[in-house]
Amino acid sequence: MSETEFDLVIVGGGPGGYVAAIRAAQLGMKVACVEKRGRLGGTCLNVGCIPSKALLQSSELYHEACHGFDDHGIEVKPKLNLDSMLGRKAKIVDELTNGIEFLFKKNKVTYVKGAGKIISASQVDVVDGEDKGKSLTTKRIMIATGSESTPLPGIEVDEKQIVTSTGALELSSVPKHMIVIGGGVIGLELGSVWKRLGAEVTVVEFLDRIVPNMDGEVSKVFQRTLKKQGIKFKMKSKVTGASKTAKEVTLTVEPAASGDAEEMKADVVLVCIGRRPYVDGLGLEELGVERDERGFIKVGSDYQTNVAGIYAIGDCTPGPMLAHKAEDEGIVAAEMMAGQKPHINYDAIPGVVYTFPEVADVGASEEKLKEAGIEYKVGKFNFMANSRAKANGYRDGFVKLLADKKTDKLLGAHIIGPAAGELIHELTTIIEFGGSAEDVARICHAHPTFSEAVREAAMATQDGAIHA
Repeated sequence: MSETEFDLVIVGGGPGGYVAAIRAAQLGMKVACVEKRGRLGGTCLNVGCIPSKALLQSSELYHEACHGFDDHGIEVKPKLNLDSMLGRKAKIVDELTNGIEFLFKKNKVTYVKGAGKIISASQVDVVDGEDKGKSLTTKRIMIATGSESTPLPGIEVDEKQIVTSTGALELSSVPKHMIVIGGGVIGLELGSVWKRLGAEVTVVEFLDRIVPNMDGEVSKVFQRTLKKQGIKFKMKSKVTGASKTAKEVTLTVEPAASGDAEEMKADVVLVCIGRRPYVDGLGLEELGVERDERGFIKVGSDYQTNVAGIYAIGDCTPGPMLAHKAEDEGIVAAEMMAGQKPHINYDAIPGVVYTFPEVADVGASEEKLKEAGIEYKVGKFNFMANSRAKANGYRDGFVKLLADKKTDKLLGAHIIGPAAGELIHELTTIIEFGGSAEDVARICHAHPTFSEAVREAAMATQDGAIHA
């Protein structure tokens, strides 16, 4: 093969694309990855998952120093250095993006810098960027271009006063008042960051509850917990317009159903009403690649589109818009191309909200089980009764397990509390292997740990938790 001939060309270097590239290379394919950002890692690493988690960690430590150290007998007077905090975040991003470039070199993946356009099932041209003018020929093409923030009609984003998650990660000062439009994961995480650093935060949500795809009981407790932290909520409301001056933004807000409009003022407005597939400039229309009514690329069980030789994974395809889902799809798609027979269990993909407390779930919610007519039993254990949580000063939250009433098969797990994003994986493993609640209850868990709350919840589905 020449330098421009490949077994697989991947368009998009985010979590799905770069992971697929490395796995395909490990399986013996000659791979190129075309990325127009100029840095690998996609939205997740550059302006999403990673920088937001860095700021969540920093802001949590700052808030704890301001409000929680006294309980531990530690007397300090913390001072916020926002420039330094943002600099730490940027350093982490740089280190990780450079790390992916190293992995590409290690695995002999060709990194092509620029915007790729698919000319045919065997050709990708670089139409902009550092490598503009290159034409790549290939046996297969994988689209992994991810997603972008969904715009809100009547609201013009400038990434200064009216921002998406991208702008919210780069604010030069702490807002006096931030309004977050949307009560989903991204809005609540970034709202939590700026609340901890001193902003007044108000969430405006169209529905009657936050994180509506999560278990209803968890959603209610989560909102109540965030209210205790000082975040305000305006539910069943929609934003229909915005006007700006040099110092503030005025939003027009109406009831979701009907009623009189009102005005709300803030110095920063964060628009987080969801994300949509990003496929601009790929040439999909000319090629006849089918998309659904929401713009997602349709794929089969092998992630191939209706055009033979063109595949798609991640946020630009239907399903949960999660970095780890995209990574798994990239690995599985590459392995299928190599003749292997991997699988993904879409019922065993965990979701996490990285606020404090964290919220995590996997499998079915009570609402989904009721809708499906499945009889189930509930086991629940509060962190208030967990010795490690009490020793660490964490009292809010619980572990909730849902098991089949007849077979005891674990169907769903829902956690709100400390380290929920880590604890959920034990239960993800059980669901993946088709295990039961009793299996969890029978496994010895170290004492004292947060994990004991998981075991106690499993015991609660049987004859009863010990420490409840």
